[in-house]
Amino acid sequence: MAKKSKRFKQALEKQNGEEVVSLEEAVERVQSFPRAKFRESVDLAFKLGVDPRQSDQQVRGTVDLPNGTGKKRRIVVFCAPGPVADAAKEAGADEVGMDDLVAKVSGGWTDFDVAIATEEAMKKGVGKLGRVLGPRGLQPNKKTGTVTDDVAKAVAAAQGGRVEYKVEQKGSTMHVMCGKVDFEKEQLVENARTVIDAVVKARPDATKGIYIKSCTLSATMSPGVSVNIKET
Repeated sequence: MAKKSKRFKQALEKQNGEEVVSLEEAVERVQSFPRAKFRESVDLAFKLGVDPRQSDQQVRGTVDLPNGTGKKRRIVVFCAPGPVADAAKEAGADEVGMDDLVAKVSGGWTDFDVAIATEEAMKKGVGKLGRVLGPRGLQPNKKTGTVTDDVAKAVAAAQGGRVEYKVEQKGSTMHVMCGKVDFEKEQLVENARTVIDAVVKARPDATKGIYIKSCTLSATMSPGVSVNIKET
């Protein structure tokens, strides 16, 4: 391991004019920057060599961070009253409902971080909330595990450290949270490596050439540090 760490520190390259360092060193640098007065999040920013306008080059999914996000999420669940709704509440959902909740969101209310819906709820009104939830990245979707009849499991996963990643149409970029700046170094490294591995595995078959053009780690208010993903 010591030999590997030494090789990491020596593996400095240039990428678009910027120094590229190992993931371990990137975390060290981000944590060494002056802290803001609030608890900053740490994100990975990717520049991908895909064309999101093509349906076969979409990059989207979820990944469970082994050390969580360090953030309590506000979760709403769209489902009919009954055992499923009760299970959602017990799992930690902040608000559960069907017609009343659909009407509330339709009116513009989006004071939550994650929306989960049953298949029935999607057919009974949630599917039409795309104009409100879509632009905010909150629309329930099967691909991200937020359209499911096992809502209790989905709530637990969202609260326990599941994050979503999705390539943006503009610039083919993607930002994924991987923890808080005050995490232990090893926790951030493990979370970040988990995210990178997930993004690598999500490479579309139609992608040609370089898939991940750059990867940058940063805290909310810190400069970015370029990560050498070949060394992760």
